[in-house]
Amino acid sequence: MSRLLTASTSRLRPALAPLTVIGLVALWLAPAASAQVPTLTVEQITQRPETWIGAWPSAPFWTDAGDYAYFEWNPRGEMPADSLFRVPAAGGVPERVPAAERRALPPRFDGWHAEAGAYSADRRRHVFERGGDLFVYHLDDDRLERLTQTTARESSPAFLADGSVVYRQGDDLYRIAEGGAVRQVADVREGRETPEPESSEQAAYLRDQQRRLFDVIRERVRLDSLGEAEGERDREALGLPTPIYTGDRALWTLALDPTGRFVTYTLASKDRPDPTLMVDYVTETGVAAEIKARPKVGAVRGGVALFVQDTDRDTTYQIDLATLPGAYDAADYARERGETADSSRGLVPWGPYWSPDGRTAIVDVRTVDNKDRWIARLNAETGALTSLDRQRDEAWIAGPGINWGGGPSAVGWTADGRRFWFQSERTGWSHLYAVDPVTGAVDALTEGAFEVESPTLSRDGQTWFFQSSEGDLGQRHVYRMPAGRDGFAQRERLTDGVGRWDFALAPSGNRLALLYSQAAAPPEVYLQDAAPGAEPERVTESTTAAWRAYPWRDAEIVEVPASDGALVPARIYRPREGVTPNGGAVLFVHGAGYLQNAHRWWSSYAREYQFHNLLADLGYVVLDLDYRASAGYGRDWRTAVYRHMGGRDLQDYVDASDYLGREFGIDPERVTIYGGSYGGFLTLMALFTEPDHFAGGAALRSVTDWAHYNDTYTRNILNTPLQDPDAYRRSSPIEFADGLDDPLLMTHGLVDDNVQPQDIFRLSQRLIELGKRDWELAVAPVEPHAYAEPTSWADKLARVLDLVEHTAGPERADGSEG
Repeated sequence: MSRLLTASTSRLRPALAPLTVIGLVALWLAPAASAQVPTLTVEQITQRPETWIGAWPSAPFWTDAGDYAYFEWNPRGEMPADSLFRVPAAGGVPERVPAAERRALPPRFDGWHAEAGAYSADRRRHVFERGGDLFVYHLDDDRLERLTQTTARESSPAFLADGSVVYRQGDDLYRIAEGGAVRQVADVREGRETPEPESSEQAAYLRDQQRRLFDVIRERVRLDSLGEAEGERDREALGLPTPIYTGDRALWTLALDPTGRFVTYTLASKDRPDPTLMVDYVTETGVAAEIKARPKVGAVRGGVALFVQDTDRDTTYQIDLATLPGAYDAADYARERGETADSSRGLVPWGPYWSPDGRTAIVDVRTVDNKDRWIARLNAETGALTSLDRQRDEAWIAGPGINWGGGPSAVGWTADGRRFWFQSERTGWSHLYAVDPVTGAVDALTEGAFEVESPTLSRDGQTWFFQSSEGDLGQRHVYRMPAGRDGFAQRERLTDGVGRWDFALAPSGNRLALLYSQAAAPPEVYLQDAAPGAEPERVTESTTAAWRAYPWRDAEIVEVPASDGALVPARIYRPREGVTPNGGAVLFVHGAGYLQNAHRWWSSYAREYQFHNLLADLGYVVLDLDYRASAGYGRDWRTAVYRHMGGRDLQDYVDASDYLGREFGIDPERVTIYGGSYGGFLTLMALFTEPDHFAGGAALRSVTDWAHYNDTYTRNILNTPLQDPDAYRRSSPIEFADGLDDPLLMTHGLVDDNVQPQDIFRLSQRLIELGKRDWELAVAPVEPHAYAEPTSWADKLARVLDLVEHTAGPERADGSEG
């Protein structure tokens, strides 16, 4: 590690001196200037990060030209938030890209599969959308060609096998031939081809009476029918597509296969569940404004229908997704009630994903309850589906590369077009697989007790690059391996140094733009050859001299023994040498549930990281657990909270309280717990159901009743309130509020449209009716879920600090109530 830091610092270019060298000198001289550690304050650590810590860079990428690596950066916080910088591929001084030049850049390079568009079969052209118009970048001569310039929005461009371009405009598809001629290839219309039947016998009687009595009505009906027939003949003569009618559903996806024969589309219900209502009280006009926000969990969600229009045969048909094996299998919790099948189970298709030659189509199908996933081959001509891989999880299907929020997962074709790759947790860890759609053989491309993230194929399709936690689940490194079936046996690690390396691969496959961070250092951009042992060259230096003057803790990772025998990873912050431990402790609960925070890279909880340093300076021991349900530890860790949030995850904190007693002699009555969002929820469950293990808690922007949270997240873990009411009752803090015995601080933003204010108001009313007194609610009138204003952050953390001092601080050493 020391080698990397020394090398990367010494290789900063001289031209970076105005941004970096003065700051580096200040950092090197700071210990000599004063042996005393600077004192942190709540006001200091809650400043805007760009003015106090420094505005670190993000989102490195390459374009197809491959001559520069690009990244977003705002040094010193003095530029627009989306300022784009670049550095030559060989390394050098970063420079800001002017706005006009930014608009004329070649498209982003995203590996074999272009996320921003698509490559031609010969990989010499890249079609993409920018600002609602279409462009083609010619790789051979570095030329950008504009295809459209309209007020409409064109999107989803792709090359067909003959080199023409197909794209979507509104709800229709168009095709641009080599000579520039544009032809409509899909005509989507709302409603039905034939009018709805009369709604009643009375309406039919009145219609027939009109036609019987009035010549003018009969003549209009006759002319209308002639016009429709003439219009049909004109459509055929002009070669226009047969209209697609959506009926009472909404168009979701629309695409054309590479051969130009099959139009595929999906239709979803137009019905939308009722929104929730909120009020913004602090507005520019001085008048309170109503806010419509997301619905609550449990709304009826049907499946999505997949259709194929065969233009050769002028016929359209729906694909029967229910022919997939186990499509109607009931979940285990339903079988406990005697239900063996669920014919109402919704199915949602993603794709089809066509092979480059257009001969094979793959569909990624999920169930609405997210307990089944199929990778299936679609015969577009017959409509038949053949299951190639079925993933079943009685909890819910997820993991890196496997979307469980309602979007598509990471999938694609290998370069030879013979295998389709995807990620699966079939071994308990998310790994890379490839299936042969002809034989059905599935090969594991990676394997082991670790996870793979961000798999990317090189532009020539011969090499995989990916991020992995192999060797240390608290780190992320970049690997490469050959794209063949036995590639995993030859994988090589390309990065070195403790922390996290996020990467963007250059089109050549020989260079990497890297974003590297450590626990005590925010991300910086590096360039490196894509080879083992290559030296990374540092490109940016973002932190301020003032922030670097404090010796931030590189928080140690410890393993907390759990009551079920597991070892729970945790970041620990200890009082440094010279600071006397005060006998108190703080337990932090990260949010999101499925998130990793006990790791060796820069935390997304930057302010809390600083706050924990402040607490340790005051003599507290701080533990930050990756409790059960956290990301980064495989399927079993993730699903340990299925049907009972506040069960095994909370027990990990009970065990942590016991650990603090054994290892540090800290009494549970001097252990304060706090966290936000899911962390606030778990704090409430801790105080309501396990009060003997905690002295008090701060629940920030907390879920108090899961029946009032959003559908996508909650349905996966607890099913729905009507399907599984017991899961909601045992998981919702409001059901256990009578157990409150210790001081409780609650904070909430009044424009939080994620965990809405109604949540905390309902719990407050419950506490009032239960006669509880030792609690406080502090509202932030202008704050959303993630607080934005430094003053609001300062108010919140000052209140948390005050609670910690009164519940776990030195004044509690005599055993008083605080």
